[in-house]
Amino acid sequence: MTIFKQFTFDSAHYLPNVPDGHKCKEIHGHTYTLTVYLDAALDEKLGWVADFAEVKNIISPIIDIVDHHLLNNIEGLENPTCEILAIWIWNKIKKEIPILKKIKLNETPTSGVVYEGI
Repeated sequence: MTIFKQFTFDSAHYLPNVPDGHKCKEIHGHTYTLTVYLDAALDEKLGWVADFAEVKNIISPIIDIVDHHLLNNIEGLENPTCEILAIWIWNKIKKEIPILKKIKLNETPTSGVVYEGI
């Protein structure tokens, strides 16, 4: 069974490697939506795949690192495209949540990335 939990955060960034004149070369911000998908068998005794509160306790400190910050100033996010940010988040949570199946990161309501690890 696959379950999911969503989180939102606001961050600013700029993309230093795009050509001059590209609008993303300038500092701008997004309200990101992160959806974390967990996949495992249903625990028959507890009646769930995972405790959503435990998932929140693992993800919240990571959200705190990026929320209301300039992503370019965070180690590993010097070129913070949505794709690179998704990989960075994945690497932070995969060891804490072994049943992590995939993450979906939207930087706008209509644009984002789905990442299933390497």
